[in-house]
Amino acid sequence: MEPVQIQTEGGIAEVELDGGLLSRDGRAGDSSASDGPASNGPVGDGPASDGPAPRFLLALTHGAGGSAAAPDLLAARDAGLRLGGLVARVTQPYRVRGARAPGSAERQDAAWAEVVGALRELAPGVPLVQGGRSNGARVACRTATAVGARAVIALAFPLRPPQRAAAPDRGDELRMARAGGARVLVVSGERDPFGIPGTSDADRVVVVPGETHALKGHRAIIVAVIAGWLPTVL
Repeated sequence: MEPVQIQTEGGIAEVELDGGLLSRDGRAGDSSASDGPASNGPVGDGPASDGPAPRFLLALTHGAGGSAAAPDLLAARDAGLRLGGLVARVTQPYRVRGARAPGSAERQDAAWAEVVGALRELAPGVPLVQGGRSNGARVACRTATAVGARAVIALAFPLRPPQRAAAPDRGDELRMARAGGARVLVVSGERDPFGIPGTSDADRVVVVPGETHALKGHRAIIVAVIAGWLPTVL
């Protein structure tokens, strides 16, 4: 299935949708082909069915310079599908444009909020869980309160840049999401040079043995962790 597009003030985001059962008249935006003009809602043929609604919406995004096909994001997708969710893997506008750096956090967060707003029209009334890896995890934490996320999945959360012990600790972004009412799951690699958040930063912190910041392996473990945690927050 071709990615669908969502127009934001910061440019076009591309979204890969998996799972969920949507009514054919419940999809937001224009129903024209995916190569048509972008709208505020998804463009193109998203999943459609006359069956029941998905149990929840899971919106996931990549790290800085990364892609929505990162192994840990695919593991999170698999966990969401296992539990009957509609999973949206979002390529943010700056990556669609070909840039590797996300730019200002304010513009990045504003674009993410627009994307989530459009996605929620696809599955109205169901709980929203959002997450990402590395920089994407930071976005998910910073925007959790504003978009009304029930929970956040923070994969390879970058606590501080490597070899910069004096750099500010970013754990406040995790704690900000929790203070706003979201439950937070952190999954980090044992050998992550960006550091591992503490148990006071999240509702649950899972450290995957032998893994680095990339979280490329142990996919079955990551799927099991997320699939076991999600029912406790839905």
